[in-house]
Amino acid sequence: MLRWLRERYLLVLGSIYIYNEHRGYTAIDRVIEAVRARTPDDRALIAAIESHRGDERKHYMMFRRWFERRGSMPLDVDRTFGHIDRFVEIVFRTPIDKLDTQAVIDRDELFERLCRVIALTERRGYKQVETLLKNRFVLDDPILTRIFRIIHKDEPSHWAPYEAWLVAHGRRRPRWWERAIDAFIHSELLFIKLPWLFLNPWVGRRTAWPDARDDEAYGDRPLAAHAAA
Repeated sequence: MLRWLRERYLLVLGSIYIYNEHRGYTAIDRVIEAVRARTPDDRALIAAIESHRGDERKHYMMFRRWFERRGSMPLDVDRTFGHIDRFVEIVFRTPIDKLDTQAVIDRDELFERLCRVIALTERRGYKQVETLLKNRFVLDDPILTRIFRIIHKDEPSHWAPYEAWLVAHGRRRPRWWERAIDAFIHSELLFIKLPWLFLNPWVGRRTAWPDARDDEAYGDRPLAAHAAA
């Protein structure tokens, strides 16, 4: 019974992470697009966000290889389990895929809002990884433990460029209500969605890897970040 619980927990955990890592780097493609249009001469910011994108892609590939070694596919989870998905939907009142990139480019207040959302999401991810690195089931899997240690090392550089932009441009830091949204999304996932996924035997497996359609979805965008993948 304990072995089944462990394997089910790791399956659910890995499925949620591989979705979020894939969503992370594909969403960052749009951020890079906006930054290149807004401030094409700010090479330091562009490079930092491209590095963030590269790390998210690297993390995704580590989870994919973890599943491949296990000879299985992740559970077929969708944006319901995405932290950044929920945050953008609440703050911008639209799904990420329908976010008006041109409006974000044109309006400082929207880009500022997006920077706060990304920074809060990355900080939340860092805290969650610290918790998982104390989890018995995770520590029993040496490969998964190594993956989370790498993520823990990479994570601080991910929120840094967005917070630095806010400071450099005299923009405000996140307010209590934005932090409350972040905490609500995390609690919703931890206490409602994750147990539901864990206990639901009818959730199927993916039949293809999340990145199978990356070229089709993002290949027409002239982003140098693709070279980092």
